[in-house]
Amino acid sequence: MELLLQFLIIISSSIAINGHNTYIKDVKDPKEYNPLGALVRCNMLPLDFLDCAELKDHKGNRTAQEESGLGCVKFGGILWHEVERGKRECTVLGEIECYGARTFKRDGFACVRPSGHYFLTTLLYSILLGFLGMDRFCLGQTGVAVMKLLSIGGLGLWWIIDIFLLVTNNLTPEDNWNQYV
Repeated sequence: MELLLQFLIIISSSIAINGHNTYIKDVKDPKEYNPLGALVRCNMLPLDFLDCAELKDHKGNRTAQEESGLGCVKFGGILWHEVERGKRECTVLGEIECYGARTFKRDGFACVRPSGHYFLTTLLYSILLGFLGMDRFCLGQTGVAVMKLLSIGGLGLWWIIDIFLLVTNNLTPEDNWNQYV
């Protein structure tokens, strides 16, 4: 460990004295990537500097997904291990300078579509105004919400059941998309 520390001190002092790194001699190919240079590899840029296409939904067709190399076979999932990860095609924004191809495939995007329904908001609606069906209206289940409203929450029983279903994640938005937490 001490030897490594001494080596790093020698290198840093050599850079400070000479103004450059003595271990990277003349680069023969100017297009060769210099990891100590100012440019970052394009495929290593954060998402703030990229314009990425939406994930393509292959609707269960794994062959189409493998051929294109992009998108997801299925969307959704509640638990982390149930959610598939897919690739998107990303392009570096025009004002950003980087090294390498400016358009590339980036992996690791969760195959979920947030629906705009917020869990906490729906839970509060369910607890406070569930007897009027506000939780079902919030989830986009209009027909059930009207029935719940007319029956005053199933005389309280339906109201309690919906709170339990919502907390156990068995009451989801009508469009079957993921809720924001």
